[in-house]
Parts: sequence; structure tokens; C-alpha cells
Amino acid sequence: MQNYDFDLFVIGAGSGGVRAARVAAGHGARVAIAEEYRLGGTCVIRGCVPKKLLMYASQFGPGFADSAGFGWSRMDPSHSWTSLIAAKNAEITRLEGIYRRLLEAAGVEIFTGRAQFSGPNEITINGASVSANTILIATGATPAMPAVPGAQLMITSNDAFDLPAAPDRIAIVGGGYIACEFAGIFNGLGRKVVQLHRGSQILRGFDDELRNHLGDELSKSGIDLRLGVDVVAVERQRGALSVHLSTGEAIEVDAVMAATGRMCNTWRLGLETVDVALDINGAIKVDEFSQTSCPGVYAVGDVTNRLNLTPVAIHEGHAFADTIFGGKPRSIDHANVPFAVFSQPQAASVGLSEAQARARYADVAIYGSTLRPMRAALSQRNEKALVKLVVDESTDRVVGAHIVGADAAEIIQGIAVAIKAKATKADFDTTLGVHPTLAEEFVTLRSRRT
Repeated sequence: MQNYDFDLFVIGAGSGGVRAARVAAGHGARVAIAEEYRLGGTCVIRGCVPKKLLMYASQFGPGFADSAGFGWSRMDPSHSWTSLIAAKNAEITRLEGIYRRLLEAAGVEIFTGRAQFSGPNEITINGASVSANTILIATGATPAMPAVPGAQLMITSNDAFDLPAAPDRIAIVGGGYIACEFAGIFNGLGRKVVQLHRGSQILRGFDDELRNHLGDELSKSGIDLRLGVDVVAVERQRGALSVHLSTGEAIEVDAVMAATGRMCNTWRLGLETVDVALDINGAIKVDEFSQTSCPGVYAVGDVTNRLNLTPVAIHEGHAFADTIFGGKPRSIDHANVPFAVFSQPQAASVGLSEAQARARYADVAIYGSTLRPMRAALSQRNEKALVKLVVDESTDRVVGAHIVGADAAEIIQGIAVAIKAKATKADFDTTLGVHPTLAEEFVTLRSRRT
């Protein structure tokens, strides 16, 4: 039997890779992990965590404005972008340290540098070669740039976290998670935001009613949301940027953020040396156990482009380690995964959209409500929340839930448990609500809309 330096070598120390490494080591495997940038990956370093910290910061502006309705004297607050970024950086450094300590405590050897395949069971890093019986690819994804003249003048979400100053005027190109979230961040910080999306509505793939409702709310919040328009070029003029649109119009801003998608980090990994197959979009093809086309090589997380969420990557990494090193084979279950958009207001869903349910079931019932949140009663803010349930009438099972409103992400987590447990509409109806809350709307919906 051949001897290897390690039982498992993980390429990429993001959420999925770190979980896989720690769990495999806990099962007794000799594990190493390589990261060329910082431990923590997209989520901790340049994604979920810093984004939500900036979101929190941006909520104070509208909060100050609303406070007068609750009896507070009007204030004239100012915001320091440099102080915010410094505080964000300190928190990210703290979290990175936690990741390092967790790996070290598990006995995982950490390599700093870019790891590449140099042959079957062989990795080259920093000019040295190491061998492993099993190799896991967990290299994630990175923002993609649109192919338009002047694209080099654009920034991405990666850059936005470390801008020396917040732009007074920013154009955000895209209609997905990242575009909607950063539009809310800069808008909340008092910047002028125009969001440009070539589609007919934001958040493609979400429930249509949720999409339309959130689009209206973003516009009401002060974001200049323009749909059905594409960016054809960007050029620098008079110290600013001129964004040329497919409508023939040009708008002048101080920064342009590209948030039009992400691409899998599969280049310069030497995958051709081990015949790891990629799909048409450059994602690594895997089966339900995260096995690639090459024996002994696996992949988890965004690099597989299955369901690109941090908890999913963690779940995939854990399942992989249990399967290969724990003697507990389990496939990946991507059904009924809850997800949230930290826009302002937030949007969150779990299960099927209305359109998906109608394509799957013969008789679908929709229960929903739009309402003014209680917190808007005194502030007089023009804000509406949306709560919606999708039910399979043949079984009375709730197969989808959707919400737009403050703390939607927190609310959907509990609803996800119910849907995962196959709760029925009758179960929801017999559950008492917590009053007065937005969450209680889920258990008080009685009138079938369709």
C-alpha cells in the first residue's frame, strides 16, 4: 500500500474546506489545508460577514430619520467611512484568528500559498510537492466582470470593502443578491445610488411576487432602480465616470460596481493533470457525494456551483468528511434550504416559489398578506412588508414561504424548520403567534388568494 504525506489535502480554507478539514481530522485523518490569501474564505473575509457589518452601519441613517416620529429631537449625525472600515477590518482579523486556532487545535497542518495539482495524489505548493490519498477542492468563486469597454474602471464587491472613501454617487450593475445588498448599504449611508439591471425584475429565480414587492420597496427607499437596461461602456470623464446605457443615455457617477455574477475559481489549479471535468460554466462536476470525475478528488462549495451559500458549503464539507473518513456515508440534500438577501428591507425564502409549486403540483393554494410594519406607524415611513405561504392542496403541506421585511432573515430560519419537518397549513393555523410581530403573520394567514 502506498504511503502518502497526508490522508487528506484541502485546497482552499473557506467555510467548506475548513469544516471538511476539521471533521476529517476529528475522524483520525492526517489533514493539511492550503490557502493563498486569508483563512475564512469569501464569507469571512470578503462576503457575508463584512457585508452584514456594513449593512448594520447603513441602517442607522434611516433610523435617525425615523426617530423623530418616536419623540426624539432631530439630530444631525455624520458618518466616518474610514472608522467603519477600520472596525470591520479588526473584526475580520479576529475571526480569521479563530479559524486558525480551530484548525491548529484539530491537528490540521496549514500551508500558506497557492496549491496546484502536479499529478495524481500530488500537490505542489511554494515549490515543494506533497502527496495525499484524497484531495478536496474548496476554492470557491470570485466576482465576474462584464465584457464591456471600460470594465477595468469598475469595482467589485471585493474592492468595495476596502475603498479609501465611500463614493458620493455609485452605479451598481446587476440585480442579484450582491447588487441589491450593496445598493441598500450605500443608500443607507446617504449616497446617491442607481441600480442598473438588464432583466425585467431583480432577483431572478426568487418568487415573482417577492421580486416585485422588493423592487418596489427598493425604489421607495431612494434607490434609482432601472430595469431592462444594460451598461454598454464605461469611461472616465472630468474626474468622474460616465456610464453609457443601452437606452442611449449616459449617467455620471463616482464609482461603478459590477455585481453581475461570479465565476468558479478553477483556473491555475492544474486540474488538467488529473482530468477533473468541468461544466460549461467552469464549475467542477460532482456527484451526490461530492466526488469529481477523478478518483480520490472531491469538491465542495461554490466551486461546484450547486447552491452557493455558506451553510451549504459547510454541510457539503461535513458530509464529505463523514463519508470518506467517518464511515458514515451521506449524500448532499439541497432541498428546502433557507436563504436571505440582506437588502433593505430584507427578503428571505425557503422551499418552492409559487411558479415552481404550480409546475409540480396540480392544486396549489396561496396565502399572503401585505401590511405596514408596526415600526412604520409612527415614523410614517412609506414601507410595506410581504408574507406569503405556498401550499400543496392535496396534502395541505406548506411547500414554500416568502417574506420581505425587517429581520426577514431571522424569521425565515424558524419557518424553515417547519417546512423541513413537512408541516401542514393546519399546523401553521393551530400555532399561536407572538404578538405584535411580523413573524406572527405566518400563523394568522387564513384567506386563500388563489
